[in-house]
Amino acid sequence: MKQIFVLAAWFASIIAVAQNNNETKNNPLSAIPLQKLILAEARINQLYVEEVDEDKLVEDAIKGMLNQLDPHSAYTPAKEVKALTEPLEGNFEGIGVQYNMVEDTLVVIQPVSGGPSEKVGIIAGDRIITVNDTSIAGQKLTTDDIKRKLRGPKGSKVRLGVMRQGVKGLNTFIVTRDTIPVYSIDAKYMIDATTGYIRINNFGARTHEEFKSAVRMLQDHGMKDMILDLQGNGGGYLDAAVKISNEFLEKGELIVFTEGRIMPRQNFLADGNGMFRTGRVVVLIDSYTASASEIVSGAIQDHDRGLVIGRRSFGKGLVQRAINMPDGSMIRLTTAHYYSPSGRCIQKPYEKGKGDDYNKDMLVRLNSGELTNPDSIHFADSLKFTTLKNHRTVFGGGGIMPDVYVSLDTTQYTRFHRELLAKSCIPQACLKYIDKNRKKLLKQYNTFDSFRSNYDIPQELMDMLLENAEKEKISYNDSILQQSLPLLKLQMKALLARDLWEMNEYYQITNEANNIYLKGVAVIKQEDYEDQLSK
Repeated sequence: MKQIFVLAAWFASIIAVAQNNNETKNNPLSAIPLQKLILAEARINQLYVEEVDEDKLVEDAIKGMLNQLDPHSAYTPAKEVKALTEPLEGNFEGIGVQYNMVEDTLVVIQPVSGGPSEKVGIIAGDRIITVNDTSIAGQKLTTDDIKRKLRGPKGSKVRLGVMRQGVKGLNTFIVTRDTIPVYSIDAKYMIDATTGYIRINNFGARTHEEFKSAVRMLQDHGMKDMILDLQGNGGGYLDAAVKISNEFLEKGELIVFTEGRIMPRQNFLADGNGMFRTGRVVVLIDSYTASASEIVSGAIQDHDRGLVIGRRSFGKGLVQRAINMPDGSMIRLTTAHYYSPSGRCIQKPYEKGKGDDYNKDMLVRLNSGELTNPDSIHFADSLKFTTLKNHRTVFGGGGIMPDVYVSLDTTQYTRFHRELLAKSCIPQACLKYIDKNRKKLLKQYNTFDSFRSNYDIPQELMDMLLENAEKEKISYNDSILQQSLPLLKLQMKALLARDLWEMNEYYQITNEANNIYLKGVAVIKQEDYEDQLSK
């Protein structure tokens, strides 16, 4: 019965808050639905013919209520809350290694620079065989199993048994766990003498700090113009999006405003102290650019501060509040919509309680021709808005429509390529190859520039890939192989660069085949860039 009383106490607190609301004061019966819910749960638990799982009963009731709301209001069980919030909080506590599983053995890709594993001498290519004298090799452990064994409270120690090529026997390392940073910025580099590139993967607690550091570094290298890559960025904290937008805008300019049934309108304004208020700006977006990313894209577009390039963004314009439950679980509840400076509501249409239809939106876009042919997109006059300086036409009603549309190139990905990706054949082949050839590669290509200019995928690696394909029973012929090779080789080269260096180098290679990126580079260099901002 403990669960009932905890739940009842929680609901009682809600009722107490609700009774301070004018609507409730005028309607004393408004608390009855809450009382009904508590009574129903209690009676089912007491009287039902068979024993029930009370925790599951309550969780299902909460999920049932949320399923009748918008598609983004959701319930997260206590055991999943940490995994959900960790990428946005900016850190976790553990040993500090990037790793992958190769034939059921944990292979270190890179130790985190300055992290606890690097400090005791663990290096890329090491195989972690035991954790606290318990074998993890060949055990077919899940990713969650591995995390539970390697992570732990800051200051705690873990004993690792490590095998290293060229060194006999099992080497023991005692690692003291510490706080490990989770980075929001995947890549930052100079495209040419004056154009910098920054890719943000989410908007978390440390994103603004990382962004400022990246801008300073690139400005020191001569950056005058910037390409901001938000492709695939699913969003994050509103506050982080506001702070990033602030870096581009002038004092008093509206970044975004929020408003809901209970939540009054709240304006977020730039303070005029941003680091990049002059210089050309291009923002890259795609169909999975969402939420906080759309705040940044919308603010830059509405103030004619830069050009947005790519495909129509996801269309998530909902402000959500995290409500912590007594057992550590959490509800994410939509409390308001957010609007771009021109007044556009970025949230795409949805019907309450019909999340399945909402989740099929990307398929609808593909089937309608939107992703491959921008002429298939039509907006009602009621969805037309104008930018605030140059009075260009922009559109609301679901996502950010780019200023320059880049169609999806469906010819890049063959059926063979898609199946290789689905079965993880490509990264597994690369890991096996680099594990064997790491020292030779680093000796031959002592800089990334040398690797990027001179390295070609060898037949040895191609044979490993095709061997994986045969193991997974992925069929192909010479024609489809030849069609797939250019992109396959580029992706494998990028994966090798990542494992030899970092994600920064990975994106410098993969961007060579990213049509949205290539269009962004072309546009930012065009003489009529400013003219496009006034069209």
